[in-house]
Amino acid sequence: MGLGIYILIALGVVGILLIWGYNRGVCYRNYMQEAFSTMDVYLKKRWDLIPNLLETVKSYAKHEKTVLTDIADLRSRTYGDLSNDEKINTNVQLGQALSRFHAVAENYPELKANETYIQLMKQMNSVEDDIADARKYYNGTVREYNNFVDLFPTSVIAGIFGMRRAEMFEIEAEQRENIKVDA
Repeated sequence: MGLGIYILIALGVVGILLIWGYNRGVCYRNYMQEAFSTMDVYLKKRWDLIPNLLETVKSYAKHEKTVLTDIADLRSRTYGDLSNDEKINTNVQLGQALSRFHAVAENYPELKANETYIQLMKQMNSVEDDIADARKYYNGTVREYNNFVDLFPTSVIAGIFGMRRAEMFEIEAEQRENIKVDA
């Protein structure tokens, strides 16, 4: 009878640890999903600003078709139909294209003086700052979740319940560099 009690206590402790670990993993995953939802609002704002910006620039930069076409192609997909991973990947590509777009716009002084362009760029800069802040928060929650998934002993619990690593929202190396503007 003494051994049976020890086995029951051991099973109870294991059960409690499994429940605790599962709940902790779910909390981290929920924080990550909440962070993505916050960032998603700003990504959608940028998504919606782009057509107005493209229309404003088209009349000034008619021979800059490549940059404008790249952005239009990325923007042609329906945002709501994209998965979270597709939203991240598309926005990384969009960020690269927008960097090239800003460099092109610098070559048109009359465009930079256009009031509509100025207002759109102020809105875009504000949204870009919001995206950067939201990306920091999102990546922090992904880091916490991934620590849970990767570190022992919670990695065992994560494996049992099928919890997998999440990807961070990182910018490409070329976006980290300053934009070179030819005067």
